[in-house]
Amino acid sequence: MKSVLIIGLGRFGRHMAQKLIDEGNEVLAVEKNEERADNAVSIIDDIHIADATDEAFIKSLGVNNFDLCVVAIGDNFQSALEITVLLKDLGAKYILARASREVHRKLLLRNGADHVVYAEREMAERLAIKYGAKNIFDYIELSDDTAICEIAVPDGWVGKTILQKSVRNKYNVSILATKKDGVIYANPSPDHIFDKHETLMVLANHADIDRLIR
Repeated sequence: MKSVLIIGLGRFGRHMAQKLIDEGNEVLAVEKNEERADNAVSIIDDIHIADATDEAFIKSLGVNNFDLCVVAIGDNFQSALEITVLLKDLGAKYILARASREVHRKLLLRNGADHVVYAEREMAERLAIKYGAKNIFDYIELSDDTAICEIAVPDGWVGKTILQKSVRNKYNVSILATKKDGVIYANPSPDHIFDKHETLMVLANHADIDRLIR
C-alpha cells in the first residue's frame, strides 16, 4: 500500500483517486472548490477543502511522508506550478503533474515535477492508434521509442512456436503474454504454438511494431 496526496478533484483527479483506492492505496485529497469536494466524498474518505497554494497548509500535511503527490489541476496552470514548487521545496518524494500544453510540461518539469502527463492528449493518441492502426487492439506508450501493444498473430506465425519463429532475435520483439477468449496468459514458453484466434501482448520499439503488423 502506498500513501498518495492528490491535489485537485476534477474528473482527472477523481478518476485517479478511485483507481488508486481500488488498488488498495491510501489517498488524501485537497480541493478548494466545495462542490467538487462534495462530488468526491463517495470515493475518498479523507478530503481537505483548502487552497493548496497556501504554504502553511501544505506544510501541515507533511508532504514528505507521501509516496506520491499528484497535482491534478488542469484549469489553472499558475496554481499548478506554484503547488508543484511548494511540494518540491517541502521534500515531496515524487511529483506527478498534469499539463495541457507543451510549454506547461516543460515548466512543470523544470520546477519540481518528476513526471508530467497529458491526460487528454495521451488518451487521444492511444485511441487513435487503437482504432486507426490495422491489427493493433490496444496500445500503451512507455517512452518516445517504446510501447506495449496488443496485436493480431501474423499470418506466417500461425501453427509455429515462439522458438521456431525466433521472435526476439529476428523481429526484436518481446512477447509478454497471449490473450484468447478474454483470458491473458503471461510469459508464454518458447514452445508456445501461435493460434490465429489469439492476440499477443508485445513490447518493442515503434519501428519494429510497425514492421511486424504490415
